[in-house]
Amino acid sequence: MLIGAHPDDIELGAGGLLLSLAAATPGLRVHYILLTGSQQRHAEARTAAAAFLPGAELTFALHSLPDGRLPGHWLQVKNHLHEAAAAAAFDLVICHDAQDAHQDHRLLGELAPTVFRHAQTLHYEIPKWDGDFGRPNLYLPLTDEVARRKVALLHSAYDSQKHHDWWDDEVFLGLARRRGMECRSRYAEAFYCGKAVVTIPGSPVPSRPSTER
Repeated sequence: MLIGAHPDDIELGAGGLLLSLAAATPGLRVHYILLTGSQQRHAEARTAAAAFLPGAELTFALHSLPDGRLPGHWLQVKNHLHEAAAAAAFDLVICHDAQDAHQDHRLLGELAPTVFRHAQTLHYEIPKWDGDFGRPNLYLPLTDEVARRKVALLHSAYDSQKHHDWWDDEVFLGLARRRGMECRSRYAEAFYCGKAVVTIPGSPVPSRPSTER
């Protein structure tokens, strides 16, 4: 399950993870949910998903709630997430950080673990003007090839975003280089994980509770 407030959020925060999962996981099934976006931006998101997740079985739930106003549409956001949770049992949920300075991002980061209670949840980070980077507790080392492929796909999929002064290779690779340094790798993506369950072969497997509201 991939959750983003806006088209491009998911790939900015976890594009390297998506490329790595697609390469390592035959038969990968991915549900992609966005809460805001125009028809044009949704088309970009579909293009990006296909490029970042080649070979995966993709389904989409693309909504058009007002950008920057998601907290004012709390009930609709919550219901959209529960609709997605009812569609399948997800092993991994990838969403925004609950400490993100952007109100739309922060709301989704807060709600996701309460909706997808049975799944492992990873919260990604996004570079932005607010300067809200924290201290992540989970890292994914990236090869040079994957890091640069992520950047190339961002440029090719999201043409509408190229006018932003922050949309450039230095920002994207600079963050990846910083997080790589922190985990003894050239490049990396970093995530926040509030809770993790470790299972060892032969040990009991946690049951999946019914979805709670």
